[in-house]
Amino acid sequence: MVKLLIRWSLLAAALLLISHLYSGMVVQSFTAALIVALVLGLLNAIVRPVLILLTLPATIVTLGLFLFVINAAMLYTAAWMLDGFQVTGFGAALLASLLYSACGMVIDAALQHLFRDR
Repeated sequence: MVKLLIRWSLLAAALLLISHLYSGMVVQSFTAALIVALVLGLLNAIVRPVLILLTLPATIVTLGLFLFVINAAMLYTAAWMLDGFQVTGFGAALLASLLYSACGMVIDAALQHLFRDR
């Protein structure tokens, strides 16, 4: 449970970092970033698998590159749903989703190293 809360907080901080480094994405506050991280997690857990299944032919033809479009669509959907979070366009969502995924991989690796004995 502690690992989940730490991961959630770090992903929210990653959203804030990306919004400060990249002008195509705006997050109003840390509270908004926490809500965005939660909504993105829910969208990725519920909607993303359905989209991957429905777009499987396009994913196979593009050798998996279409998954980047799905990730950007999840970020763009979260921006559409929430008030304190904005993305300027689909291209901005694509770049921001790549940065967010990279941050997520670093966070997961660090947490796996930190909690490896448990």
